[in-house]
Amino acid sequence: MAKRVTDVGQIETIADVQQYLKRFGTFIYTKNRIGDLHLMEADMRALYEAGILDVREYQKSRHILISEEVRLQKEGYTK
Repeated sequence: MAKRVTDVGQIETIADVQQYLKRFGTFIYTKNRIGDLHLMEADMRALYEAGILDVREYQKSRHILISEEVRLQKEGYTK
């Protein structure tokens, strides 16, 4: 069972970012994993710009998303 992320401070994985965004009614699944990461990053940026996330929280979530994208690219993910 997936843990429920109630606070952005609990975000440690991609799944946590997804759970956090669900709190705001954002469900992202396009069958393109890298595209999903970009959409999640855009939504987290919007939350930061709206003042919901502070700069450290935004940077942490962005780091998680970018790290996952780099990992996928190294593994040869092309979709």
